[in-house]
Amino acid sequence: MSMTDPIGDMIVRIKNAQMRNHKFVQLPSSNFKAKIAEVLKTEGYIIDYSINKNDSNKISLKINLKYNLGNPVISTIERISKPGRRIFSSAESLPKINNGLGIAIVSTSKGVMSDIDARKNKLGGEIICKVF
Repeated sequence: MSMTDPIGDMIVRIKNAQMRNHKFVQLPSSNFKAKIAEVLKTEGYIIDYSINKNDSNKISLKINLKYNLGNPVISTIERISKPGRRIFSSAESLPKINNGLGIAIVSTSKGVMSDIDARKNKLGGEIICKVF
């Protein structure tokens, strides 16, 4: 079975794992998913991530989830740009998520970064998801 939206699948797996208070979530890896995990780590939404190879030579991404007093640090994570409808934004019109308390993950020409970094570098791009 082919998957049409692997980033959407990653987001749903993170949501589901946090609802069940799992310590980590494991999913198929790609460079793009690793970059998203890197942004989540630098912004403090997850503890860490690692890329592992299993017995059948498949590469998987293991994300260690972060909790604060038993509650997940990520209260909401939503996909914005979908394969059927891509959402692009310029640097000036990047949305402020939850009045600046959350972040938007943006895919720019210089790589995947948070909306704060994209504004600093004056880069626009595709808004992948919002996290807060």
